[in-house]
Amino acid sequence: MDWNKIVPECIKGGVATLDCVPALFQNLIGTLLSLAGVVALFFIIFSGFKYITSGGDPKQVEGARHTLTYAVIGLLVIFFSFFIINLIAQTTGVECIKLFGFTNCQ
Repeated sequence: MDWNKIVPECIKGGVATLDCVPALFQNLIGTLLSLAGVVALFFIIFSGFKYITSGGDPKQVEGARHTLTYAVIGLLVIFFSFFIINLIAQTTGVECIKLFGFTNCQ
């Protein structure tokens, strides 16, 4: 990845400065949210596997239901976090809140 094209003001003499920290956090948060979505999807699949292999045992079926419930709730929290930030940005007209860092609004 060529940082000079993404954030040209944060590279001085080929060395990243503290001005690169907002871009780093923005990438990190995006990556972590994507990873959280993948983990939630894994738990949905895992709960289906637990349900199929439960053999009708009520405790195992209940455990599979709880796993599925918590995975879906986690996935909804991830989706709604993106939705709420975008809704606030469009409603207030301050699109820069979707970007990390205090200098993005100038």
